[in-house]
Amino acid sequence: MWILMVEAGVALFLLVFIVWWTMFAGRKDVDRKDDDSSDKRP
Repeated sequence: MWILMVEAGVALFLLVFIVWWTMFAGRKDVDRKDDDSSDKRP
């Protein structure tokens, strides 16, 4: 039974890690500044 818990924990960790990686790894600070300036236009 403990093997299933370890496997579920590893799967959850991988899911969170992949989501975190895709959210923050692709963008740079320059892109964020461009997005902020475009939001202020009327």
